[in-house]
This record gives sequence, structure tokens and C-alpha cells, in this order.
Amino acid sequence: MKIWTSEHIFNHPWETVTQAAWRKYPNPMTPSIIGTDVVERRVVSGVLHTHRLVQSKWYFPKWTHALIGTAKTCFASERSMVDPERKQMVLKTNNLTFCRNISVDEVLYYEPHPTDASKTLLKQEATVNVYGVPLSHYMEDLLTSTISTNAGKGRQGLEWVIGLINTEVQGIARGTDELIHSTRRSIDEVTESARKSMDEISVQAAKAAKTMHIT
Repeated sequence: MKIWTSEHIFNHPWETVTQAAWRKYPNPMTPSIIGTDVVERRVVSGVLHTHRLVQSKWYFPKWTHALIGTAKTCFASERSMVDPERKQMVLKTNNLTFCRNISVDEVLYYEPHPTDASKTLLKQEATVNVYGVPLSHYMEDLLTSTISTNAGKGRQGLEWVIGLINTEVQGIARGTDELIHSTRRSIDEVTESARKSMDEISVQAAKAAKTMHIT
């Protein structure tokens, strides 16, 4: 058995990071993740619970194929819990493919940084077990190394999604500013038009009164 742990600090608030976590896939940094499908989603006492099926590609060396077999697409079960009140997000993932010989249990914790609320602390851990095949310890080392590499790519992918979200927010803000400016301009034009109309009515009324007085 191998245990891998890691910590990372995102320079973004918890709300932004967790929103990006939901939209993490697909992203160009982790092309091995093909897609995700929601199996179940429910809210219990204000806490969001979600079960998703994750599709991916595992690139094992060819020499392992005779030991554990091959699969074009691999599947994993991801169960998450999001508590907006306590600002906690926990994702637990375990593999479904190759589960006769391989067990990979991964947990991610997202929470506000304890000393800086504008940042988010990610704690990540994985437990790897390979059993029933030769070279099990070597394969555990191989899987642990792959998990470490993929974790780095995953953090880069999350930053990419956060950048995408920030661009969307800026676009909405620009659109809102343009709408407000356009509305104000329209109101000013209507007001000016109404003023001119009132001025014309006043002029016409004065002329009519003058004509009546002359008559």
C-alpha cells in the first residue's frame, strides 16, 4: 500500500475555487479526463451531495497489460459534499475499472485558508493498493507517481477554469455597464425630446394667444 499526500494554496477565495471545481472538466491541461455524468444530486440540511461518474484514459505501460488487462475507457465514482455555510468541499473518488487488482482512493478537501480568507487551501491524499499480481509494489510506485503528476496538471486546469470564469464575469460586467449607459442615454434622449416638444407647444400656444388678442 502507498499513501500520497499534498497541499496547495490557491490565490482565490473559496467560492471561486469550488465553482471552478464543478467546471474543471474538460480542460486542456488534463485531456485524459473524457467527461463526467451526474448520477445523483440532492440537498440535505443545506449541504449539497453529488455522485458523478468520471470517464478517463489510464495510460499503463504495455508490460502491465498481461497482468491487469486493458481498457479503452476507465471509470471512477466521485462522491462530493459541499457545505456553503461552513465553507467545506470534499470530493472522494475511487476507481471502478481494474478494481479486481487495483484500488485507488483519493480525497480532496477545499477550505478557506486558515489565516487568509482571500485564499483557498487544497488538501489532497490518495491511497493506492495493487494486489493479486506480480510486481505489485512496483505498480503501486508507478501509480503513485502518476497521481502526483496528474495532481499538478489538475491544479493548472483549475487555474485555467478560474481564468475562464473571471473572463465571463468581466464580460457580464461590461455588458451591464453598456446596458446602463445605453438606458441612461435613451432616457436623456426621451427627456430632451419631451422638453423640445413642450417648448414647441409653448411657442404655438403663445402664437395662438397673440393672434386671439389681435383679433
